[in-house]
Amino acid sequence: MDGYTELTDTTVMVVDDVAASRYAMGAVLRRAGHRVVPVASAGEALFELDVRLHAGRLPDLALVDVGLPDMNGFELCRRVKAQPLMATLPVVHFSAAAVAPRDRCLGLDAGGEAYLTVPAEPQEIQAVVRAAVRGARRRTGTETLVQRLTLLSEAIVTVQSARCVAELADAAADGASQLTGAPAVVFVIGPEGELHRGTSRARATLALPDGSAHDAVVRLVERIAEGQTGVHSLVVPAPMWPAGFFRPGVEEDARLAVAATRQGRTPVCVATPVRRAAPAVPADDGLVARLAEATALAAEPLLMYQAERHVALTLQHSFLPQPHRLAHLPGVELAARYVPASRQAEIGGDFYAALSTDGGALTAVGDVVGHSLEAATVMVEMRHALRAYSVETSDPGVLAERLDRMLQHFHPDVTATVCLALVDPATGRTRIANAGHPPPLIVPALGGADYVRVAGPLLGLGLDRPAPTELYLTPGDRLLMVTDGLVESRGTDLAVSLEQLRKAAAEAPPGLDALCDTLLGCFGRDREDDIAMLALRLE
Repeated sequence: MDGYTELTDTTVMVVDDVAASRYAMGAVLRRAGHRVVPVASAGEALFELDVRLHAGRLPDLALVDVGLPDMNGFELCRRVKAQPLMATLPVVHFSAAAVAPRDRCLGLDAGGEAYLTVPAEPQEIQAVVRAAVRGARRRTGTETLVQRLTLLSEAIVTVQSARCVAELADAAADGASQLTGAPAVVFVIGPEGELHRGTSRARATLALPDGSAHDAVVRLVERIAEGQTGVHSLVVPAPMWPAGFFRPGVEEDARLAVAATRQGRTPVCVATPVRRAAPAVPADDGLVARLAEATALAAEPLLMYQAERHVALTLQHSFLPQPHRLAHLPGVELAARYVPASRQAEIGGDFYAALSTDGGALTAVGDVVGHSLEAATVMVEMRHALRAYSVETSDPGVLAERLDRMLQHFHPDVTATVCLALVDPATGRTRIANAGHPPPLIVPALGGADYVRVAGPLLGLGLDRPAPTELYLTPGDRLLMVTDGLVESRGTDLAVSLEQLRKAAAEAPPGLDALCDTLLGCFGRDREDDIAMLALRLE
């Protein structure tokens, strides 16, 4: 009986040029509880349907007389079904004259759902209307569900492809907005209570509530997720939900889907407004809950990467001397730069060092292969090892061999690159050893720039190494050493990038700081790898 009552709450358009027939058909339908829209011609029907389409109020069914004066009912049906936004509107033809089997076939071939011969019993008319509406709603519901499942799968793929938590939260908010047709806000709470917020595109262009509102959301979500796993959906009334998250300054009830993959770990909240006047979401669907769950699963590894990156950067900043705190090496001027990768999930092992030794000023730039906390840790070990070895010898070739053996012994699965330069400030004699690293660049005081022809195998492989390359610097000459993060670009040959770097260095203004800043300005933006840079000049 409930299904019968539901199907009587419908709007039926009756298209008939005979006023008496229109009235009689309308009376039968109204007695059954239907709303009736009477029209007298095919042209009037098309106009009325267009108006209702733009207002979002299409009728549930059209009862169309076959013998209309301006266009027969079959052609009217074809025109309606040809419009994508009206194609699902069920059409039932009726006629008192065209009652042959051929006429019924023409009606069905035109796209109609059923065919009535009139006059007919009121019960028959009502039953045909109910059946046509029921079938159309089932088809529409199935198609809608398929569309929304497709949107869900696309949203989950985008969420899982996110490179950082902020990108993930925005992707989840966009997905929730697509599923619900409303603004959406997503909150991801890290293990230390830190909040990451994402908004759907339309909402992101407008001002959001202040920090106190965000703190209130964190407390609410943590209270909901406390001691829970899985997904919990609930409606939070406006007095408990801060105003302005969905529309600026507006208090609205919020529908929340809160997901936690493990007890006390990374709760994710997908919030959308409760729209009282809008029709309910099909099947109360749980699709937003599935999106929240997928977002929580994807957030955990990103938060782990973020924590690991923070530890690695702390290590790097703790053990790499700040540019303004470089050790003073008699007879030489130094400048250094270190820029972490722009991608938040990437952690590198780039380093530089400048040491005073018995043989002169020893400089080094290196890179532990890989992007992980281990790479950053090995970088610290290499810097300490280099300092310790340089107490006994300043020969760049010997130092490269010792670093090679150290990696083989303590980190057999790790490789690294390094370029070592020993400069005698008194004579300008410079000896350079290279282990798989970009060659250093000499920028003479008189202009131009050229790479030093020096090469050698990676550290950690135990391969024979060539003798260091020897050259002489004159006062004013600049020696530049960089890691490959400055020059490597996906899709660009390394030789091309190195040549571009050489030309830019040759045209850079005088001075070490000017050289470093010029090159970073040209090549150091939005890099996917860390950048370490060390420049030296004889005083």
